Amino acid sequence: MEGGWKGTPGLLVLLAVLAASGYCYQILEGPKNSTAVEGSEARFNCTVSQGWQLIMWALNGMVVLSITPKESIITNSRFTSATYQEDGNFTSEMIIHAVQLNDTGLIRCSIQNSNWDKYSFLSVQVVGDLHIPVGGLVVTHDEPCNFTCYALGWSPLPDLAWEMGLPVARWRSWVREPADHRSAVSGLSLTARGNGTLTCIAKVKGLNVLKSVTVNLTVLPPPLGSSDNDKPSSSWPDWPQPLVLATALLAMVAVVLIIFCCCCCCCGNCCCRKCCPCSFCCRRKKKGSSYPSKIRISAELKRNNETLETKTKGGKENFGYSSDETRMAAVMLWTHHVSG
Repeated sequence: MEGGWKGTPGLLVLLAVLAASGYCYQILEGPKNSTAVEGSEARFNCTVSQGWQLIMWALNGMVVLSITPKESIITNSRFTSATYQEDGNFTSEMIIHAVQLNDTGLIRCSIQNSNWDKYSFLSVQVVGDLHIPVGGLVVTHDEPCNFTCYALGWSPLPDLAWEMGLPVARWRSWVREPADHRSAVSGLSLTARGNGTLTCIAKVKGLNVLKSVTVNLTVLPPPLGSSDNDKPSSSWPDWPQPLVLATALLAMVAVVLIIFCCCCCCCGNCCCRKCCPCSFCCRRKKKGSSYPSKIRISAELKRNNETLETKTKGGKENFGYSSDETRMAAVMLWTHHVSG
């Protein structure tokens, strides 16, 4: 017992030395992983127990901020600190201002004269440019057209989507393989039926960061003659439909009348040949029958001559005499034949 108590003061002295050298305090909670957008702020907390003398913050192995119980030692203006006390414990917060892409890496919180180190990881995302080329924003109604959205200078690459604020008949989107690891391309094919807007939306994975660009789309009516319904008729003038129908009906009636009259007159069946518009046909037909008419006239003249000769028998015959009655009878027969 006595020998055991003899070693106790030495142990107490050793513990006092260890406490004075910092071995009695520790990091209670280290920093946590964080993701930040380029240009924003990133914050990391490190909580230590009482008795600490120096807290050091390092980024990718390089000390950027040191904290003592009295002050903060700033080596870079982009790295500042804030302190909090709770239940006797001390919390040091490192703030990184205007985060840059090359800030991506390991964050370390450590205590001087201690093997207690805590690590976390900072991920920096870059929101780049987003645009739709302004050319080709005037299209024709119901004709296919294509549009392209470019996301340039992003890290990591965003997801691209389209929002259509106009009536469309059909549409299809597609994604093109990027030319490098910091650009993305999305295309849209559609058939528009009215004016409206097209919006390209880029979303960053892991953050509620959205970026969009909107363009106005003008849809023109199809040119005249581009469809079968719009093509004007080559055989009819551009008249109102009732007038066209009336004209066609009159033309049909006229054709029917002409055919009817020609058939009746030329066949000799017309009741009133003087009113027939095809009377010339009838005249031509009469002219063609002149030879039989001459025969009938000669027969009648012969009969008349015989009658006259009978009347003159019993007197002296004068063979050089030509009776006027004979000539008049012949003329009257010819006139009656022509007029009849």
